[in-house]
Amino acid sequence: MSKKILIITDGTESINRIANLISGALTEHSVNICSAEKFEGTDLLPAAIFFIGCENPSPASFSYLEEMLKHINLASRKCGLFSVNDKTLTYLTDIVKDSDASIGSPLHVKNNDIPKPDLDKWIKGII
Repeated sequence: MSKKILIITDGTESINRIANLISGALTEHSVNICSAEKFEGTDLLPAAIFFIGCENPSPASFSYLEEMLKHINLASRKCGLFSVNDKTLTYLTDIVKDSDASIGSPLHVKNNDIPKPDLDKWIKGII
């Protein structure tokens, strides 16, 4: 069954590349990738699953997303977090935890690359 999936990024090249890999692995689903600066809270409503990725902690474009996640209950939603930086994964986990979304294991992409089997295994752990 096809699910609506949203991927929110900081718009950086490395994160957009990973978002496109995730999207490409989710061929049976309807995936929308949007940058945090263009993100609106209503974008999240139809999504059963969402992914969030950024290069560095607290990018300016994430201020609205951070604030929204403090005040919304997403207990029925699944969330995947990804970055190229360990400190950023901690930041992402912290901003999502108040929303009660079910967070899978964060994905740390090293050397800007992730083998397809590893990516598919991570995605299965989320969805």
